[in-house]
Amino acid sequence: MQQAEPTYSPITSDDLIRVRAVADYQFGKGAGEILFPDNIEAVKSRKTGKVKAIYENGTLLATLKPSDGFLALAIGGAKRLKAALKFPSYRVAVLDEVVDVIKEGRNVFAKHVFLADPKIRPGEEVLVTDRRDEIIAVGRATLNGEEMKRFKIGLAVKVRKGDTD
Repeated sequence: MQQAEPTYSPITSDDLIRVRAVADYQFGKGAGEILFPDNIEAVKSRKTGKVKAIYENGTLLATLKPSDGFLALAIGGAKRLKAALKFPSYRVAVLDEVVDVIKEGRNVFAKHVFLADPKIRPGEEVLVTDRRDEIIAVGRATLNGEEMKRFKIGLAVKVRKGDTD
C-alpha cells in the first residue's frame, strides 16, 4: 500500500519559536536557528494541530515525538546540525568495516565504536558518522559516550535511519 504524500503547511511563528526552543534545549543554544530556517514547512496532526514533522524544500529535517516532545532527527536535519556543532558533539563514529551496514539502518554495537562524544547520555539523539565525520545514520544512544568506547559488547546506538544516498 502506497503512503499518501504529506500535506505541508507553512509553519506559524509560534510553532517556529517552539521547535527552535526544543532544538536549543536538546542540542545547545543556537541549534534551533541552524536546524530550522525561516522557510521550513510542517506536517501537523489533523486531530491536535500540533507539529509532527518539519521539512525544508521537501527534505525531512526532524519529527517531534509525541511521547516526550523532543526531536527525532532525520538525515537532513543531522547534516544541518553537524555543521553547527563543535566536534565531537553528539557524534558516534564507527569503524570503516561497518559503515555500509549502518547506512542500511542496522544498529551500532559498542565494539564498532571508534569515537564517541564523552558527554552523550543514554536516550539522547546522536549523529552516527564514519571516521571522516560524514553522517551515515541517526539514532538514539543506549549507552553513555564513555561506555560506548570502553565496552566490547552491547548496543551503543539504536539506529532509526541510515543514509542510503
